[in-house]
Amino acid sequence: MLTIISRIVHYGFKNFWRNGWLSTTTVIIMVLALSVSVGLILFNVVTKEAAASIQDKIDISVYFKEDTSEDDILNVKQALENLAEVKQVAYISRDQALEILKENHKDDEAIIQAAEQLNENPLKPSLTIKAHAANQYANIAQYLSSPNLSAFIDDVSYTKNQLVIERLASIINSVNRGGLALSILMAIVAGLVVFNTIRLAIYSDRDEIGIMRVVGASNSMVRGPYVVEGIIAGVLAALFSIFIATPITFIASPYFKVFVPGFNLFQYFFNNFFILLGYQLLFGVLIGSLSSFIAVRRYLRN
Repeated sequence: MLTIISRIVHYGFKNFWRNGWLSTTTVIIMVLALSVSVGLILFNVVTKEAAASIQDKIDISVYFKEDTSEDDILNVKQALENLAEVKQVAYISRDQALEILKENHKDDEAIIQAAEQLNENPLKPSLTIKAHAANQYANIAQYLSSPNLSAFIDDVSYTKNQLVIERLASIINSVNRGGLALSILMAIVAGLVVFNTIRLAIYSDRDEIGIMRVVGASNSMVRGPYVVEGIIAGVLAALFSIFIATPITFIASPYFKVFVPGFNLFQYFFNNFFILLGYQLLFGVLIGSLSSFIAVRRYLRN
């Protein structure tokens, strides 16, 4: 068995180097496909970090009627904290709201003077609610509209932020779907290239294969070298794709840091280098081996 495997591997390497230009073309196409794959992985990380950064700035505020007691507000707060969609709830009293107003407009003397001249605080107590995901705010807003809560609530800011929240969720979903579709498309293209490359190699070796079959070589012995050839192309493509991604990630990292403050793309790439390499090797070997296997199987059936 070891002798058979060693021969299969030997002939696989021999075929790969003998079909130099075809092998080179195959590797280049697979590098493009795998580059899209690693790009999609990194882009998903960036979009998630960007979404988390933007989402952290999005919230909805619930303003209570002036005659609502603090105990009732705190009861509503506790009920909201028990919702699976809610990440955080902060209570802002009337006095705190006034202090926040003064802090946010400390450079605007007209507003500061107007606030100091007021005999009574006109601001209402409120709850600021943050959800785990942008598409969960609608459920929270629906919960707040229930009759047992609407008796205390004067206004909910969700309708004002609804368009921004829905657009954010839509953009994230569209980007993820588009990236996945592109990755699948490139994988199919790479698979077809490997398939046709192996078919051409088989055609050029048809006399040799015919002799092997005449002398009693098994289908595994005929098929094995071409599958090994596809695996070699997949491994080389995976290594090259990671090699190409390293400097690109390093160069692009400062630009993404401006887009997503606090996130270092190259640091993430470096920390997860071997995981990404593993994904690339797995992806490349699957494309190469499956395409080769199918190509040889079709030939052996004819």
